[in-house]
Amino acid sequence: MNPADIASWISDAQNAFSAASDLDSLKVARLAHTGDKAPISLASRGVGSLSPEEKASAGKLIGDAKAEITKALAAATEKLEAARDAKVLLEEVVDITLPVQRTHRGGLHPISIIKNEISDFFIEQGYAVEEGPELESGWLNFDALNIPADHPARTMQDTFFIEPVESGVVLRTHTSPVQIRTMLTQEPPIYVICPGRTFRADELDATHSPVFHQVEGLVVDKGITMAHLKGTLDNFARHMFGPDVTTRLRPSFFPFTEPSAEVDIFFNNRWIEWGGCGMVNPKVLATCGIDTDVYTGFAFGMGLERTLMVRHGITDMHDIVEGDLRFTRQFGVGL
Repeated sequence: MNPADIASWISDAQNAFSAASDLDSLKVARLAHTGDKAPISLASRGVGSLSPEEKASAGKLIGDAKAEITKALAAATEKLEAARDAKVLLEEVVDITLPVQRTHRGGLHPISIIKNEISDFFIEQGYAVEEGPELESGWLNFDALNIPADHPARTMQDTFFIEPVESGVVLRTHTSPVQIRTMLTQEPPIYVICPGRTFRADELDATHSPVFHQVEGLVVDKGITMAHLKGTLDNFARHMFGPDVTTRLRPSFFPFTEPSAEVDIFFNNRWIEWGGCGMVNPKVLATCGIDTDVYTGFAFGMGLERTLMVRHGITDMHDIVEGDLRFTRQFGVGL
């Protein structure tokens, strides 16, 4: 096997690789000089027919030649790939100064934002957040709360009953059943709030909705008085409406609290009804197995929609429930 021939094969391959102007022409040169019909490949297959003495020297020559050709091919490939990448970067450059079409991030509804704000406030005070099912038994929604059988709230004009009506299952009209569930499953002391969605047979108008949200608070402990309730409501109101807000309690009646009161706030130079409250009726405590000689408690409840409307001067409930992004975006994303 002539070393001069091998040297010429190496030289021809190197020249062909160097002359390639792009990766496609390099592929043609590679097949011509390293493929099955290339001189170096034919010579490599012929080594097997040589004598043992010639096979060793010929094999070394062929191996060295293949290494040189492979090295030249790798260098040419690297050069042409770099040129291709540079061309792509130049031709496909992105002008970052061009305006883009911005898409709006998703966010929480204002009701969810205010619910989270209230939950965070009470958690900081040491309360727990309890939730319960929206489908409730009539016993938890009415009877356990000392609501008599002839109470107007128990009629189909006020409450959504689930068929068959005989099942006694209703869409909860308040989150008070969560208070009952808590007192039935936990031992005092109890400090909880119960936010959630509630349902009543109202027509949607500027101030009412058949689906709305409440947050209720419940405290059961030794020595709890109306003074604790008033102090809690004062602190809660200042957090929601600012440090200058004033609260007052007006005597009222709720079957599940005794005494009971309406909570008003003086906000934006006028008195506004905010919610209801009172000391937990001993009958309710006894129904839940709590010793009324040892423990007393207070409860309160506010509508989240009403709180949102009062704080932000919203005059129409439709704005809250219709999902108009022009309305909801002003409250931020709440994430």
